[in-house]
Amino acid sequence: MNSLLKVDNELNIKVDAFRQRITGEAENLVASFFPNKLLELDHFLKSVCVVGHRLQDPILNICELKEIHSEINLAVPDPILLSNLHDGLEVNAKKRKMEDGTGEDKVAGTKVFIMPSGMMKSNAKLVDLIEKVKPEIRTLIEKCNTVKMWVQLLIPRIEDGNNFGVSIQEETVAELRTVEGEAASYLDQISGYYITRAKLVSKIAKYPHVEDYRRTVTEIDEKKYISLKVIVSELRNQYVTLHDMILKNIDKIKKPRSSNAEALY
Repeated sequence: MNSLLKVDNELNIKVDAFRQRITGEAENLVASFFPNKLLELDHFLKSVCVVGHRLQDPILNICELKEIHSEINLAVPDPILLSNLHDGLEVNAKKRKMEDGTGEDKVAGTKVFIMPSGMMKSNAKLVDLIEKVKPEIRTLIEKCNTVKMWVQLLIPRIEDGNNFGVSIQEETVAELRTVEGEAASYLDQISGYYITRAKLVSKIAKYPHVEDYRRTVTEIDEKKYISLKVIVSELRNQYVTLHDMILKNIDKIKKPRSSNAEALY
């Protein structure tokens, strides 16, 4: 019996140490990290690094979207000219279409075994920018999780009445959970961009003579650049919102009930 009590006491000491560590981290995040991070992201949004009308670094305040375009290094093959349609070539072409299952009313694509110029590179400017934005997304998710755990540990046991402060705690937790979900969706958007672009580049390799595919790649690159700027702006706004919301309600978050000594764990 004594050994069990000893084990329970050791566990309680470790749990209390964990609670104190989470409390210290969360209070520091709200008081210092959140305001510093929102100022850092705001500076990132307003920074300009365009030299000689050329994009030198991945920034979010360029004047013309063409600065983030990347070359699609896939040449258009020379057209096949049929000088005489009565020498059997037309019949053979129709027969080949039928064997391929494409039908007479469809355009057969080029079979791609290897890229003529080696690997088709991603848009290096956007990749560089994405690699700078992703750590910011992950940081927001991790910090929100810490603050959320802190607020949840402050929620007292369930009782009748005097629950206004508890409702503020629950609303704060809900807001933190929403921010986490939105930040995670930004990562899905990034992976979705790569998948969409890869499919379009594959289309260009198969149908190099279709200009619209090439233009579409440029359009989604521009769209992703704008999306990244919006993401950074949203990250900054979420830090501002969380910092403001928690500070305005810090008294009720820490002491949701008037008789805090009797209600808290």
